[in-house]
Amino acid sequence: MKLLILAAGYATRLYPLTKDQPKPLLPVAGKPMVEHVLDNLAAIDGLDRVYVVTNAKFVGHFQRWAEHYRNDKRALDFTIVNDGSTDDTNKLGAIGDIHFVLTREQVDDDLMIVAGDNLFSQPLGDFGRYCRAKNAPVLGVYDVGNLELIKKYNAIDTAASGRITHFEEKPAKPHSTLTGIALYYYPRHVLPLIHQYIAEKNNPDQPGRLVQWLYPRTAVYTWRVPGLWFDIGSKESLEEANRIFSGLR
Repeated sequence: MKLLILAAGYATRLYPLTKDQPKPLLPVAGKPMVEHVLDNLAAIDGLDRVYVVTNAKFVGHFQRWAEHYRNDKRALDFTIVNDGSTDDTNKLGAIGDIHFVLTREQVDDDLMIVAGDNLFSQPLGDFGRYCRAKNAPVLGVYDVGNLELIKKYNAIDTAASGRITHFEEKPAKPHSTLTGIALYYYPRHVLPLIHQYIAEKNNPDQPGRLVQWLYPRTAVYTWRVPGLWFDIGSKESLEEANRIFSGLR
């Protein structure tokens, strides 16, 4: 199984913090936020390669970081992939980056995808076990507990089996507080559909759009993320994550 970390954004909302430093390498509770992500994903059995897709501006930052990152539980092999973009005007978008890595690195294996700025408070070993059991696309979901917050994300309805029956990006009138987050699993046999999505010139940004396109075509299941989840998108959320994750150590 391969892991792809999405880290090609420019995070302009966090300027000046991210002017010369990629957001996933900003410190949270004493270490880069991407290390929190990896430390929790390291509990998943079968991961044998980690791809980090970034941009031309920050590729050197991630190469230097990867050379020094060590996980106490397991050794992870890294490939840092430069998508060639230089700013927001020529970025590929999250789905575009996924397709770029699949194509350039000739990935032909089960694939787990996570955003490098998504923080979890608990290990995600059960996510890996659930995905293998389903052998179908899986979306990590989290209950944000607030219908107003959902309007910034997406709204999801599921059947009793956990299969997605409705998915809507940035809903105007949500009726559930359950949202999909940037944690995905795509088994090997589904990867051609990602290539199809791009070939049909669908929107290459916002990885949730791929789920929205995919679920009417094939079964997509959900898995509830345990503990706390943080999406670092502002200075306020970064400060809150620092405060909370410092207390968890």
